[in-house]
Amino acid sequence: MININENNKNIDEFNLLYDSVGWGSYDENISKKALENTFYSVSVYDDDKIIGYGRLIGDTICFMYIHDIMVMPEYQSKKIGTMIMNKLLEKIEELKKENPDIRVYLGASKGRESFYEQFGFVRRIDADLGYGMILKGK
Repeated sequence: MININENNKNIDEFNLLYDSVGWGSYDENISKKALENTFYSVSVYDDDKIIGYGRLIGDTICFMYIHDIMVMPEYQSKKIGTMIMNKLLEKIEELKKENPDIRVYLGASKGRESFYEQFGFVRRIDADLGYGMILKGK
């Protein structure tokens, strides 16, 4: 049975999902700190097995960032990602009660942009905002 848990901070599950989607995993201490600094998260389970995750980070008033939308490969294309996004967007709607103009960002993995477009996200260049950028390590 598919069920959702909110604000789960299980480091092992977080790293397992990171590995399963091909992003590698973090050192346990880094994952712990990342989860501690997460405003809100959604974990999806098939019975007791973690199969999906997503989180919100940000200041909760001016900007929020949807991050780490991960679904185990064998559960992809089964609406698990949609379920995660809907829960995160519900939380954002609550935040909009205080500031309707809160900006919500996300970084789509290459080739996955159309998934997020169905929720109303646009590519920054299409919103006359320029490209999103990232500070590249040496």
